Amino acid sequence: MQSIPIPEAPVKFRWGLWLSLTVIFCLGILLYLNKELTPFLVKYPKDWIIPLRFWISDLMQWLIKDFDLGLFTFKELTRSIAWVLEWPLSIANSFLATGFTFSTEPGAPIILPPAPWIAIVSIVGLLAFQLSGIRLTLLVTGCFFYLVIFGQWQSAMVTLSSIIIAVPLGVGIGFALGITAYRHPLLERMLSPVLDLMQTVPVFAYLVPVLFLFGFGPVAAMIATMIYATPPMVRVTILSLRQIPEELIEYGDMAGCSRRQLLRKIQVPVARNSLMVGINQVIMLSLNMVIIASMIGAGGLGFDVLSSLRRLAIGDGLEAGLAITLLAIALDRLGQAYNSRSTKSARADNSEFLTGPRFGALIILILIVSWLAAHFFPALAIFPESLQVTTSHFWDAAVKWININFFDQLEAVKTFVLIHIMIPVKRFLLNTPWSVVVALIALVSFRLGGFRLAALTTVLSLFIAVTGLWTKAMITVYLCGVSVLFAACIGIPAGILAASHSKLNRVTQALIDTLQTLPSFVYLIPVVMLFRVGDFAAMLAVIAYSLAPAIRYTILGIEQVPTHLIEAARAIGCTRTQIRWRIELPIALPQIMLGINQTIMMALSMLVITALVGTRDLGQEVYIALTKADTGRGIIAGIGVACIAIVADRLINRWAQRKRMEFGLQS
Repeated sequence: MQSIPIPEAPVKFRWGLWLSLTVIFCLGILLYLNKELTPFLVKYPKDWIIPLRFWISDLMQWLIKDFDLGLFTFKELTRSIAWVLEWPLSIANSFLATGFTFSTEPGAPIILPPAPWIAIVSIVGLLAFQLSGIRLTLLVTGCFFYLVIFGQWQSAMVTLSSIIIAVPLGVGIGFALGITAYRHPLLERMLSPVLDLMQTVPVFAYLVPVLFLFGFGPVAAMIATMIYATPPMVRVTILSLRQIPEELIEYGDMAGCSRRQLLRKIQVPVARNSLMVGINQVIMLSLNMVIIASMIGAGGLGFDVLSSLRRLAIGDGLEAGLAITLLAIALDRLGQAYNSRSTKSARADNSEFLTGPRFGALIILILIVSWLAAHFFPALAIFPESLQVTTSHFWDAAVKWININFFDQLEAVKTFVLIHIMIPVKRFLLNTPWSVVVALIALVSFRLGGFRLAALTTVLSLFIAVTGLWTKAMITVYLCGVSVLFAACIGIPAGILAASHSKLNRVTQALIDTLQTLPSFVYLIPVVMLFRVGDFAAMLAVIAYSLAPAIRYTILGIEQVPTHLIEAARAIGCTRTQIRWRIELPIALPQIMLGINQTIMMALSMLVITALVGTRDLGQEVYIALTKADTGRGIIAGIGVACIAIVADRLINRWAQRKRMEFGLQS
């Protein structure tokens, strides 16, 4: 096979880049040593700061208090939307958690209790059996039995009631926007930067305007969840429709299909598998949002985890966090099974009896029988507290034992990392002139992607400076950078080791799936219990939360190395170590860097959560804005985090694309 020659451009690129970086670095040292001469180039002047946060706050105040649409005010519009959404949420919550209350006369309510736990477990088990068989049934019913036995049922049903309303609405809105954007390229170009911003703005930032516009309560929390979870569905819809073979579209046109018929009978059935990926993403993101949404009245499992964090009750927090994880796993597996079954032809098996109206009738029968049985046997409606199990005392005692016996060792590790790694990096970034940082970003962007990329990253960097967020942004970069460095040092070797052993790979994949479904707040509880608050505790939580992509993409990159290259290396006598270091890792490096990119994105999202443990970065700005309902402050700080994320994403993706082209791989 003829090898693809590597062009000389990368060599020239590297020499020119390093020479330019050296010049800018020397210039930065000169500026810092002579900061009295040009202080505005070292520290951004306060007089140059644009008060954008106050303008946004004033705009929001005007919208709520003074903006009149004629027949109604803007505030009445937002409250009307909340009122409409409150009806389905109230019905779902009553059915699953609180029960229905009917009143024919004042003071004479007739109460229908919520669906008994035995009915819900039976229904989801029956659904799992219909979709996939006994293995899925055991998994799903096991997840729901955990909720029952560990006393998480009531909170889980409050969470589930919000999810079953938010997910269909988010999927529907995302699907409609995706179809419209697919049909109108101009709208897609307009939506693309908006979606980028929505997917990089911290989740806390969503809560501030939603709280301001829709008030405090479960409905506002559900709206915030929908906004956070919808963008992936839009992107997946556009991508799925675009990947449909053109021949099928032409066949539909020749058959005389209208646009609606073409969509319903050809495009959606063909793209079903990809669309289900988007639906699963909406479910996962909605469950990831439940803890954060509890800050504005969501309740449920999210409130339990948040309350445990505030009380430093590690056992209670872990049990509630695991409940969210198991609920996510059950819903995800049911969604995958539904997709798999819908793409196969109908089969005559044991579950054929459960199809169509018979299945619906059986569900109604289960509910009626369960309600009647629960009337005579209350334990079938509410699992007795005396039979419930808890491991919270064990975890609390374990943490206490570790603190008593290993306090000095833990404190020594914390002090060493702070003094020798974290504080020097923090001081370096805070003392680096802002103008030098912007120039470095512009230079690297220009060398990687030309003028357009340089213009984008420069504008985003300047936005942070002109809004007065530079110092806090550098603290964010320092915390994110150190955390990602440690995550890479752990994740890349772990991924290399897992890729070399199939059994270890399966265990690692299962561990990664668990890490990615655990709510972000759960990571804070053990590190706070062991290391208290501060930057070090925040860094550990960020590392644990963002570690999974570094491992997963390393495994994926090594597995995607062309087989013929490995065979050729073996033919010329290369050892296993030489193949690993000289062929597999260099070729897998672009894929590994994409994993580092995802690690950065997750680290930035987690840094906003770590504001609860005492960090002083942009995440703290967003959190303070939420506590004070300061919309301008929260939105600007959130956009600042998004600017950092977009700059990192564009630079790493462009570098990875260059490397793939250098190796002659598909870009």
